[in-house]
Amino acid sequence: MAEFSVGELRAQHTRIRNVPIAVTPEGFWCCPSPAALQKSLKNQAPQNKHHKVSPPNSKASSVQRAPTTSSEKRTISNPNTENPNPSSNPSKVAEKPQQKHKISVGFGQPETSDFKVVLRGKDGIIVKMSVHRNVLLENSTYFSEKLCENSPISSAEIPDCDDVEIYVETVGLMYCKDVKHRLVKQSVPRVLRILKVAEFLGFRSCVVSCLDYLEAVPWVGDEEENVVSYLRHLQIDTKDRYGISPLLRRVSSNMQNDAPNNTLVQIIELVLKSSEDRARREMKSVVSKLLKENSTSTNGSTDICIETLYKSCQVCLDLLLDLFRQASEPEFRNQTAEVRDKTNRGIALEADNLLWLLEILCDRHVGDDFVTKWAGQDELAGHHAKLPVMSRHLVSCVTARIFVGIGKGEVLPTKETRQQLIHVWLQPLIDDYNWLQHACRPFDRKVVEEGIGRTILTLPLEEQQTILLTWMGWFLKAGDACPNLQRAFEVWWRRTFIRPYVEQEGNRN
Repeated sequence: MAEFSVGELRAQHTRIRNVPIAVTPEGFWCCPSPAALQKSLKNQAPQNKHHKVSPPNSKASSVQRAPTTSSEKRTISNPNTENPNPSSNPSKVAEKPQQKHKISVGFGQPETSDFKVVLRGKDGIIVKMSVHRNVLLENSTYFSEKLCENSPISSAEIPDCDDVEIYVETVGLMYCKDVKHRLVKQSVPRVLRILKVAEFLGFRSCVVSCLDYLEAVPWVGDEEENVVSYLRHLQIDTKDRYGISPLLRRVSSNMQNDAPNNTLVQIIELVLKSSEDRARREMKSVVSKLLKENSTSTNGSTDICIETLYKSCQVCLDLLLDLFRQASEPEFRNQTAEVRDKTNRGIALEADNLLWLLEILCDRHVGDDFVTKWAGQDELAGHHAKLPVMSRHLVSCVTARIFVGIGKGEVLPTKETRQQLIHVWLQPLIDDYNWLQHACRPFDRKVVEEGIGRTILTLPLEEQQTILLTWMGWFLKAGDACPNLQRAFEVWWRRTFIRPYVEQEGNRN
Protein backbone atom coordinates (compact mmCIF):
# COMPACT_ATOMS: atom_id res chain seq x y z
CA MET A 1 0.00 0.00 0.00
CA ALA A 2 1.54 3.24 -1.15
CA GLU A 3 1.75 6.07 1.41
CA PHE A 4 2.48 9.74 0.81
CA SER A 5 3.36 12.11 3.60
CA VAL A 6 3.38 15.86 4.00
CA GLY A 7 5.65 17.39 6.64
CA GLU A 8 7.34 20.71 7.44
CA LEU A 9 8.07 22.88 4.40
CA ARG A 10 11.58 24.18 3.86
CA ALA A 11 12.54 27.30 1.95
CA GLN A 12 13.52 25.98 -1.49
CA HIS A 13 12.30 26.52 -5.03
CA THR A 14 8.97 24.95 -5.97
CA ARG A 15 9.70 21.62 -7.56
CA ILE A 16 7.15 18.81 -7.77
CA ARG A 17 8.66 15.42 -8.50
CA ASN A 18 6.53 12.28 -8.70
CA VAL A 19 4.26 13.50 -5.91
CA PRO A 20 0.51 13.16 -6.62
CA ILE A 21 -0.51 16.06 -4.37
CA ALA A 22 -2.43 19.04 -5.78
CA VAL A 23 -1.71 22.67 -4.97
CA THR A 24 -4.75 24.90 -4.61
CA PRO A 25 -4.73 28.55 -5.76
CA GLU A 26 -4.26 29.59 -2.10
CA GLY A 27 -1.13 27.50 -1.77
CA PHE A 28 -2.60 24.66 0.27
CA TRP A 29 -1.24 21.20 -0.26
CA CYS A 30 -4.28 18.98 -0.52
CA CYS A 31 -5.46 15.62 -1.71
CA PRO A 32 -5.99 15.41 -5.49
CA SER A 33 -9.00 14.01 -7.20
CA PRO A 34 -9.06 10.21 -7.61
CA ALA A 35 -8.46 10.54 -11.35
CA ALA A 36 -5.39 12.71 -10.79
CA LEU A 37 -4.06 10.28 -8.19
CA GLN A 38 -4.51 7.25 -10.43
CA LYS A 39 -2.86 9.07 -13.35
CA SER A 40 0.08 10.07 -11.19
CA LEU A 41 0.56 6.52 -9.92
CA LYS A 42 0.51 5.18 -13.48
CA ASN A 43 3.08 7.75 -14.56
CA GLN A 44 5.39 6.70 -11.73
CA ALA A 45 5.41 3.04 -12.74
CA PRO A 46 7.66 3.32 -15.83
CA GLN A 47 9.91 5.87 -14.09
CA ASN A 48 10.63 3.50 -11.24
CA LYS A 49 12.10 1.00 -13.68
CA HIS A 50 14.86 3.37 -14.74
CA HIS A 51 15.62 5.41 -11.61
CA LYS A 52 17.04 4.41 -8.31
CA VAL A 53 14.95 4.82 -5.21
CA SER A 54 15.87 7.60 -2.80
CA PRO A 55 16.92 6.46 0.67
CA PRO A 56 14.09 6.52 3.21
CA ASN A 57 15.77 9.21 5.30
CA SER A 58 16.49 11.59 2.43
CA LYS A 59 13.95 14.39 1.88
CA ALA A 60 15.99 16.78 -0.21
CA SER A 61 14.63 15.57 -3.53
CA SER A 62 11.01 16.08 -2.54
CA VAL A 63 11.05 19.28 -0.52
CA GLN A 64 8.80 21.92 -2.16
CA ARG A 65 7.93 25.52 -1.61
CA ALA A 66 4.33 26.69 -1.73
CA PRO A 67 3.40 30.34 -2.40
CA THR A 68 1.97 30.86 1.10
CA THR A 69 3.01 32.10 4.52
CA SER A 70 4.64 29.80 7.00
CA SER A 71 1.40 29.24 8.90
CA GLU A 72 0.11 27.04 6.05
CA LYS A 73 3.39 25.49 4.85
CA ARG A 74 3.92 21.77 4.49
CA THR A 75 6.47 19.49 2.83
CA ILE A 76 5.94 16.43 0.71
CA SER A 77 8.13 13.37 0.94
CA ASN A 78 8.92 11.39 -2.18
CA PRO A 79 6.45 8.50 -2.42
CA ASN A 80 9.26 6.26 -3.59
CA THR A 81 10.83 6.38 -0.14
CA GLU A 82 7.91 4.38 1.17
CA ASN A 83 8.39 1.64 -1.40
CA PRO A 84 11.86 0.13 -1.20
CA ASN A 85 11.07 -2.46 -3.83
CA PRO A 86 9.79 -0.66 -6.94
CA SER A 87 10.75 -3.54 -9.21
CA SER A 88 8.06 -5.83 -7.79
CA ASN A 89 5.95 -7.80 -10.24
CA PRO A 90 3.53 -5.35 -11.95
CA SER A 91 1.06 -8.13 -12.61
CA LYS A 92 0.20 -8.17 -8.91
CA VAL A 93 -0.87 -4.56 -9.11
CA ALA A 94 -3.18 -5.32 -12.02
CA GLU A 95 -4.86 -8.01 -9.93
CA LYS A 96 -5.98 -5.38 -7.37
CA PRO A 97 -7.98 -2.64 -9.15
CA GLN A 98 -9.60 -1.63 -5.85
CA GLN A 99 -6.25 -0.98 -4.11
CA LYS A 100 -6.49 1.71 -1.46
CA HIS A 101 -4.01 4.57 -1.31
CA LYS A 102 -2.92 6.37 1.80
CA ILE A 103 -2.01 10.02 1.96
CA SER A 104 -0.63 11.68 5.07
CA VAL A 105 -0.99 15.43 5.52
CA GLY A 106 0.43 17.63 8.25
CA PHE A 107 -0.58 21.16 9.26
CA GLY A 108 1.26 23.86 11.18
CA GLN A 109 4.25 22.33 12.99
CA PRO A 110 4.00 18.58 12.24
CA GLU A 111 6.39 17.68 15.07
CA THR A 112 3.99 19.22 17.61
CA SER A 113 0.81 17.60 16.27
CA ASP A 114 -1.10 15.69 18.93
CA PHE A 115 -4.14 14.40 17.05
CA LYS A 116 -4.92 12.39 13.93
CA VAL A 117 -7.95 12.79 11.66
CA VAL A 118 -8.59 9.96 9.21
CA LEU A 119 -10.71 10.62 6.12
CA ARG A 120 -12.01 7.58 4.26
CA GLY A 121 -13.14 8.49 0.78
CA LYS A 122 -15.70 6.49 -1.13
CA ASP A 123 -13.19 6.15 -3.97
CA GLY A 124 -10.71 4.16 -1.86
CA ILE A 125 -8.44 7.04 -0.81
CA ILE A 126 -7.50 7.28 2.87
CA VAL A 127 -6.09 10.55 4.15
CA LYS A 128 -4.41 10.81 7.56
CA MET A 129 -4.09 14.36 8.82
CA SER A 130 -1.72 15.32 11.61
CA VAL A 131 -3.40 18.22 13.40
CA HIS A 132 -3.56 19.96 16.76
CA ARG A 133 -6.26 19.54 19.35
CA ASN A 134 -6.36 23.19 20.30
CA VAL A 135 -6.99 24.20 16.66
CA LEU A 136 -9.83 21.71 16.29
CA LEU A 137 -11.37 22.68 19.65
CA GLU A 138 -11.22 26.36 18.74
CA ASN A 139 -12.70 26.07 15.24
CA SER A 140 -14.88 22.95 14.95
CA THR A 141 -17.90 22.01 17.01
CA TYR A 142 -17.86 18.59 15.32
CA PHE A 143 -14.39 17.75 16.59
CA SER A 144 -15.06 19.45 19.93
CA GLU A 145 -17.92 17.06 20.57
CA LYS A 146 -15.79 14.09 19.52
CA LEU A 147 -12.96 15.11 21.87
CA CYS A 148 -15.30 15.84 24.78
CA GLU A 149 -17.37 12.69 24.44
CA ASN A 150 -14.47 10.26 24.04
CA SER A 151 -11.63 12.00 25.86
CA PRO A 152 -8.89 11.07 25.93
CA ILE A 153 -8.56 9.94 22.29
CA SER A 154 -5.70 10.37 19.86
CA SER A 155 -7.61 10.17 16.56
CA ALA A 156 -11.01 10.57 14.91
CA GLU A 157 -12.36 9.11 11.71
CA ILE A 158 -14.80 10.53 9.15
CA PRO A 159 -16.06 7.66 6.97
CA ASP A 160 -17.60 7.79 3.49
CA CYS A 161 -16.28 11.24 2.55
CA ASP A 162 -17.72 12.45 -0.74
CA ASP A 163 -15.15 15.21 -1.18
CA VAL A 164 -11.88 14.28 0.52
CA GLU A 165 -9.93 17.09 -1.11
CA ILE A 166 -12.26 19.75 0.26
CA TYR A 167 -12.20 18.19 3.74
CA VAL A 168 -8.41 18.53 3.75
CA GLU A 169 -8.57 22.10 2.50
CA THR A 170 -11.25 23.06 5.04
CA VAL A 171 -9.18 21.70 7.93
CA GLY A 172 -6.24 23.65 6.51
CA LEU A 173 -8.34 26.82 6.62
CA MET A 174 -8.60 26.38 10.40
CA TYR A 175 -4.92 27.35 10.54
CA CYS A 176 -5.54 30.61 8.64
CA LYS A 177 -6.07 33.93 10.36
CA ASP A 178 -8.08 35.40 7.47
CA VAL A 179 -10.28 32.73 5.90
CA LYS A 180 -12.16 35.22 3.71
CA HIS A 181 -8.94 36.38 2.09
CA ARG A 182 -8.14 32.77 1.17
CA LEU A 183 -11.46 32.45 -0.66
CA VAL A 184 -11.03 35.50 -2.90
CA LYS A 185 -9.48 33.66 -5.83
CA GLN A 186 -11.79 30.66 -5.57
CA SER A 187 -14.68 29.85 -7.90
CA VAL A 188 -18.29 29.78 -6.76
CA PRO A 189 -18.64 25.97 -7.14
CA ARG A 190 -15.51 25.38 -5.03
CA VAL A 191 -16.57 27.80 -2.30
CA LEU A 192 -19.95 26.08 -2.24
CA ARG A 193 -18.17 22.75 -1.67
CA ILE A 194 -16.10 24.29 1.13
CA LEU A 195 -19.26 25.75 2.67
CA LYS A 196 -20.92 22.33 2.79
CA VAL A 197 -17.94 20.75 4.55
CA ALA A 198 -17.46 23.71 6.89
CA GLU A 199 -21.09 23.53 7.94
CA PHE A 200 -20.76 19.79 8.59
CA LEU A 201 -17.65 20.34 10.71
CA GLY A 202 -19.24 23.25 12.56
CA PHE A 203 -16.49 25.60 11.35
CA ARG A 204 -18.51 28.79 11.90
CA SER A 205 -15.95 31.38 10.85
CA CYS A 206 -15.44 29.53 7.56
CA VAL A 207 -19.20 29.28 6.98
CA VAL A 208 -19.56 33.02 7.56
CA SER A 209 -16.62 33.76 5.23
CA CYS A 210 -18.12 31.54 2.51
CA LEU A 211 -21.47 33.30 2.86
CA ASP A 212 -19.76 36.70 2.66
CA TYR A 213 -18.00 35.56 -0.50
CA LEU A 214 -21.24 34.28 -2.06
CA GLU A 215 -23.01 37.52 -1.16
CA ALA A 216 -20.42 39.60 -3.01
CA VAL A 217 -19.54 37.49 -6.06
CA PRO A 218 -21.77 37.25 -9.19
CA TRP A 219 -23.57 33.94 -9.77
CA VAL A 220 -23.25 33.00 -13.42
CA GLY A 221 -25.41 30.48 -15.29
CA ASP A 222 -26.17 27.31 -13.35
CA GLU A 223 -24.28 28.63 -10.33
CA GLU A 224 -27.35 30.59 -9.23
CA GLU A 225 -29.61 27.54 -8.99
CA ASN A 226 -26.94 25.53 -7.16
CA VAL A 227 -26.23 28.32 -4.68
CA VAL A 228 -29.88 29.16 -4.00
CA SER A 229 -30.82 25.51 -3.63
CA TYR A 230 -28.15 24.84 -1.04
CA LEU A 231 -28.67 28.11 0.83
CA ARG A 232 -32.38 27.43 1.21
CA HIS A 233 -31.54 23.95 2.49
CA LEU A 234 -28.98 25.39 4.90
CA GLN A 235 -31.44 28.06 6.03
CA ILE A 236 -34.00 25.42 7.00
CA ASP A 237 -31.53 23.04 8.64
CA THR A 238 -29.88 25.74 10.75
CA LYS A 239 -33.06 27.76 11.39
CA ASP A 240 -31.26 30.66 9.69
CA ARG A 241 -28.75 31.12 12.49
CA TYR A 242 -26.22 32.29 9.90
CA GLY A 243 -28.49 35.08 8.63
CA ILE A 244 -28.95 33.72 5.11
CA SER A 245 -32.18 35.63 4.39
CA PRO A 246 -30.42 38.88 3.32
CA LEU A 247 -28.23 36.90 0.93
CA LEU A 248 -31.29 35.37 -0.74
CA ARG A 249 -32.69 38.86 -1.37
CA ARG A 250 -30.73 38.71 -4.62
CA VAL A 251 -33.31 36.27 -6.01
CA SER A 252 -36.42 37.04 -3.95
CA SER A 253 -38.20 40.18 -2.84
CA ASN A 254 -40.15 41.28 0.20
CA MET A 255 -42.25 43.70 -1.83
CA GLN A 256 -46.03 43.57 -1.72
CA ASN A 257 -48.02 41.23 -3.94
CA ASP A 258 -48.92 43.92 -6.50
CA ALA A 259 -45.31 45.07 -6.89
CA PRO A 260 -44.51 42.76 -9.86
CA ASN A 261 -47.56 44.05 -11.72
CA ASN A 262 -46.57 47.67 -11.07
CA THR A 263 -43.06 46.90 -12.28
CA LEU A 264 -44.41 45.29 -15.44
CA VAL A 265 -46.57 48.34 -16.09
CA GLN A 266 -43.50 50.54 -15.83
CA ILE A 267 -41.47 48.30 -18.17
CA ILE A 268 -44.18 48.17 -20.83
CA GLU A 269 -44.75 51.93 -20.65
CA LEU A 270 -41.04 52.57 -21.14
CA VAL A 271 -40.98 50.34 -24.20
CA LEU A 272 -44.18 51.71 -25.74
CA LYS A 273 -43.15 55.35 -25.30
CA SER A 274 -39.64 54.92 -26.70
CA SER A 275 -38.95 56.93 -29.85
CA GLU A 276 -35.61 55.25 -30.62
CA ASP A 277 -36.48 52.60 -33.19
CA ARG A 278 -33.56 50.23 -32.78
CA ALA A 279 -33.57 50.26 -28.97
CA ARG A 280 -37.36 49.79 -28.92
CA ARG A 281 -37.13 46.77 -31.25
CA GLU A 282 -34.42 45.17 -29.13
CA MET A 283 -36.25 45.69 -25.85
CA LYS A 284 -39.53 44.46 -27.34
CA SER A 285 -37.75 41.28 -28.35
CA VAL A 286 -36.24 40.87 -24.87
CA VAL A 287 -39.50 41.51 -23.02
CA SER A 288 -41.43 39.18 -25.35
CA LYS A 289 -38.91 36.40 -24.75
CA LEU A 290 -39.01 36.84 -20.97
CA LEU A 291 -42.80 36.93 -20.89
CA LYS A 292 -42.83 33.73 -22.93
CA GLU A 293 -40.49 32.09 -20.41
CA ASN A 294 -42.71 33.30 -17.60
CA SER A 295 -45.76 31.83 -19.31
CA THR A 296 -43.96 28.50 -19.68
CA SER A 297 -42.91 28.42 -16.03
CA THR A 298 -46.50 29.03 -14.89
CA ASN A 299 -47.83 26.30 -17.23
CA GLY A 300 -49.53 28.90 -19.40
CA SER A 301 -51.98 29.92 -16.70
CA THR A 302 -53.47 33.41 -16.78
CA ASP A 303 -51.46 35.72 -14.58
CA ILE A 304 -51.44 39.32 -13.44
CA CYS A 305 -49.71 40.65 -16.56
CA ILE A 306 -52.79 40.03 -18.76
CA GLU A 307 -54.68 42.92 -17.24
CA THR A 308 -51.62 45.13 -17.67
CA LEU A 309 -51.31 44.17 -21.35
CA TYR A 310 -54.97 44.98 -22.05
CA LYS A 311 -54.71 48.34 -20.33
CA SER A 312 -51.75 49.14 -22.57
CA CYS A 313 -53.73 48.00 -25.61
CA GLN A 314 -56.55 50.36 -24.75
CA VAL A 315 -54.16 53.28 -24.34
CA CYS A 316 -52.60 52.57 -27.74
CA LEU A 317 -56.01 52.20 -29.40
CA ASP A 318 -57.19 55.53 -27.99
CA LEU A 319 -54.02 57.30 -29.17
CA LEU A 320 -54.24 55.68 -32.59
CA LEU A 321 -57.86 56.72 -33.05
CA ASP A 322 -57.05 60.28 -32.02
CA LEU A 323 -54.18 60.44 -34.54
CA PHE A 324 -56.43 59.03 -37.29
CA ARG A 325 -58.98 61.73 -36.56
CA GLN A 326 -56.30 64.40 -36.89
CA ALA A 327 -54.88 62.96 -40.10
CA SER A 328 -58.32 62.57 -41.73
CA GLU A 329 -59.28 66.23 -41.20
CA PRO A 330 -59.38 68.29 -44.43
CA GLU A 331 -57.12 70.93 -42.89
CA PHE A 332 -54.43 68.34 -42.15
CA ARG A 333 -52.98 68.65 -45.66
CA ASN A 334 -52.42 72.34 -45.05
CA GLN A 335 -50.33 71.69 -41.96
CA THR A 336 -46.55 72.07 -42.07
CA ALA A 337 -44.46 69.10 -43.07
CA GLU A 338 -43.15 68.87 -39.51
CA VAL A 339 -46.67 68.51 -38.06
CA ARG A 340 -47.68 65.93 -40.69
CA ASP A 341 -44.50 63.91 -40.13
CA LYS A 342 -45.05 63.93 -36.37
CA THR A 343 -48.61 62.63 -36.79
CA ASN A 344 -47.57 59.95 -39.27
CA ARG A 345 -44.75 58.81 -36.98
CA GLY A 346 -47.24 58.65 -34.12
CA ILE A 347 -49.59 56.46 -36.17
CA ALA A 348 -46.74 54.12 -37.11
CA LEU A 349 -45.56 53.95 -33.49
CA GLU A 350 -48.96 53.13 -31.99
CA ALA A 351 -49.75 50.58 -34.70
CA ASP A 352 -46.40 48.91 -34.11
CA ASN A 353 -47.06 48.90 -30.36
CA LEU A 354 -50.47 47.28 -30.90
CA LEU A 355 -48.90 44.67 -33.13
CA TRP A 356 -46.33 43.84 -30.42
CA LEU A 357 -48.96 43.59 -27.69
CA LEU A 358 -51.15 41.43 -29.92
CA GLU A 359 -48.22 39.11 -30.57
CA ILE A 360 -47.74 38.62 -26.82
CA LEU A 361 -51.46 37.99 -26.27
CA CYS A 362 -51.63 35.47 -29.10
CA ASP A 363 -48.55 33.68 -27.83
CA ARG A 364 -50.24 33.33 -24.44
CA HIS A 365 -53.58 32.37 -26.06
CA VAL A 366 -55.39 35.21 -24.31
CA GLY A 367 -56.09 37.51 -27.28
CA ASP A 368 -59.85 36.90 -27.67
CA ASP A 369 -60.81 40.19 -26.03
CA PHE A 370 -58.35 42.07 -28.24
CA VAL A 371 -60.06 40.67 -31.35
CA THR A 372 -63.40 41.81 -29.96
CA LYS A 373 -62.01 45.31 -29.34
CA TRP A 374 -60.48 45.49 -32.82
CA ALA A 375 -63.60 44.23 -34.56
CA GLY A 376 -65.55 47.01 -32.89
CA GLN A 377 -63.31 49.82 -34.21
CA ASP A 378 -65.79 51.04 -36.85
CA GLU A 379 -64.67 54.67 -36.55
CA LEU A 380 -61.01 53.77 -36.95
CA ALA A 381 -61.81 51.68 -40.04
CA GLY A 382 -63.95 54.54 -41.39
CA HIS A 383 -61.00 56.97 -41.21
CA HIS A 384 -58.70 54.37 -42.76
CA ALA A 385 -59.57 55.15 -46.40
CA LYS A 386 -58.96 58.88 -45.84
CA LEU A 387 -55.24 58.42 -45.06
CA PRO A 388 -52.44 57.69 -47.52
CA VAL A 389 -51.52 53.99 -47.64
CA MET A 390 -47.99 54.85 -46.55
CA SER A 391 -49.35 56.19 -43.24
CA ARG A 392 -52.02 53.58 -42.55
CA HIS A 393 -50.56 50.25 -43.76
CA LEU A 394 -49.23 49.18 -40.32
CA VAL A 395 -52.83 49.21 -39.07
CA SER A 396 -53.61 46.56 -41.66
CA CYS A 397 -50.71 44.51 -40.26
CA VAL A 398 -52.69 44.28 -37.01
CA THR A 399 -55.71 42.96 -38.93
CA ALA A 400 -53.54 40.47 -40.80
CA ARG A 401 -52.04 39.19 -37.52
CA ILE A 402 -55.52 38.65 -36.10
CA PHE A 403 -56.51 36.56 -39.13
CA VAL A 404 -53.32 34.51 -38.73
CA GLY A 405 -54.07 34.00 -35.03
CA ILE A 406 -57.61 32.77 -35.80
CA GLY A 407 -56.31 30.49 -38.54
CA LYS A 408 -53.74 28.92 -36.17
CA GLY A 409 -56.17 28.63 -33.28
CA GLU A 410 -54.20 31.08 -31.12
CA VAL A 411 -57.34 33.13 -30.53
CA LEU A 412 -60.92 31.84 -30.41
CA PRO A 413 -63.33 34.75 -30.89
CA THR A 414 -67.07 34.18 -31.11
CA LYS A 415 -68.89 33.77 -34.41
CA GLU A 416 -70.33 37.27 -34.08
CA THR A 417 -66.86 38.71 -33.54
CA ARG A 418 -65.48 36.89 -36.59
CA GLN A 419 -68.36 38.14 -38.72
CA GLN A 420 -67.84 41.71 -37.54
CA LEU A 421 -64.06 41.47 -38.05
CA ILE A 422 -64.49 40.47 -41.70
CA HIS A 423 -67.20 43.07 -42.25
CA VAL A 424 -65.17 45.94 -40.76
CA TRP A 425 -61.55 45.13 -41.61
CA LEU A 426 -61.29 42.81 -44.63
CA GLN A 427 -61.81 45.60 -47.18
CA PRO A 428 -59.17 47.93 -45.59
CA LEU A 429 -56.75 45.00 -45.56
CA ILE A 430 -57.33 44.31 -49.26
CA ASP A 431 -56.88 48.03 -50.04
CA ASP A 432 -53.40 47.94 -48.44
CA TYR A 433 -52.44 44.45 -49.59
CA ASN A 434 -50.22 45.44 -52.49
CA TRP A 435 -48.29 47.88 -50.28
CA LEU A 436 -47.92 45.30 -47.50
CA GLN A 437 -46.32 42.81 -49.89
CA HIS A 438 -43.66 45.23 -51.04
CA ALA A 439 -43.13 47.59 -48.10
CA CYS A 440 -43.36 45.27 -45.04
CA ARG A 441 -40.40 42.97 -44.70
CA PRO A 442 -41.92 40.56 -42.15
CA PHE A 443 -45.19 40.23 -44.10
CA ASP A 444 -45.73 36.57 -45.10
CA ARG A 445 -48.36 36.50 -47.83
CA LYS A 446 -49.04 32.75 -47.74
CA VAL A 447 -49.53 32.68 -43.96
CA VAL A 448 -51.86 35.68 -44.06
CA GLU A 449 -53.93 34.26 -46.92
CA GLU A 450 -54.21 30.94 -45.11
CA GLY A 451 -55.43 32.78 -42.01
CA ILE A 452 -58.02 34.83 -43.91
CA GLY A 453 -59.32 31.75 -45.71
CA ARG A 454 -59.63 29.66 -42.54
CA THR A 455 -61.42 32.50 -40.77
CA ILE A 456 -63.98 32.75 -43.57
CA LEU A 457 -64.50 28.98 -43.52
CA THR A 458 -65.49 29.09 -39.83
CA LEU A 459 -68.65 31.02 -40.74
CA PRO A 460 -71.98 29.53 -41.91
CA LEU A 461 -71.92 28.26 -45.49
CA GLU A 462 -74.19 31.04 -46.80
CA GLU A 463 -71.83 33.72 -45.44
CA GLN A 464 -68.85 31.87 -46.89
CA GLN A 465 -70.51 32.05 -50.29
CA THR A 466 -71.24 35.77 -50.02
CA ILE A 467 -67.72 36.67 -48.90
CA LEU A 468 -65.87 34.40 -51.36
CA LEU A 469 -67.92 35.49 -54.36
CA THR A 470 -67.23 39.11 -53.45
CA TRP A 471 -63.54 38.25 -53.09
CA MET A 472 -63.60 36.56 -56.50
CA GLY A 473 -64.71 39.81 -58.11
CA TRP A 474 -61.89 41.71 -56.39
CA PHE A 475 -59.29 39.11 -57.29
CA LEU A 476 -60.27 39.02 -60.98
CA LYS A 477 -59.76 42.78 -61.14
CA ALA A 478 -56.66 43.26 -58.97
CA GLY A 479 -54.78 39.97 -59.37
CA ASP A 480 -51.73 39.76 -57.10
CA ALA A 481 -52.69 43.02 -55.42
CA CYS A 482 -55.50 41.06 -53.74
CA PRO A 483 -55.18 38.13 -51.30
CA ASN A 484 -55.29 34.77 -53.06
CA LEU A 485 -58.02 32.77 -51.32
CA GLN A 486 -58.27 29.97 -53.86
CA ARG A 487 -57.76 27.23 -51.26
CA ALA A 488 -60.65 28.54 -49.18
CA PHE A 489 -62.69 28.89 -52.38
CA GLU A 490 -62.05 25.21 -53.21
CA VAL A 491 -63.17 24.09 -49.76
CA TRP A 492 -66.34 26.15 -50.03
CA TRP A 493 -66.97 24.70 -53.52
CA ARG A 494 -66.71 21.11 -52.27
CA ARG A 495 -68.95 21.87 -49.31
CA THR A 496 -71.55 23.45 -51.61
CA PHE A 497 -71.53 21.25 -54.72
CA ILE A 498 -70.00 17.90 -53.77
CA ARG A 499 -70.77 17.13 -50.13
CA PRO A 500 -74.60 17.16 -50.54
CA TYR A 501 -74.46 14.49 -53.27
CA VAL A 502 -71.92 12.39 -51.38
CA GLU A 503 -74.17 12.45 -48.31
CA GLN A 504 -77.22 11.53 -50.42
CA GLU A 505 -75.39 8.56 -51.91
CA GLY A 506 -74.34 7.52 -48.43
CA ASN A 507 -77.93 7.66 -47.16
CA ARG A 508 -79.19 5.53 -50.09
CA ASN A 509 -76.62 2.85 -49.37
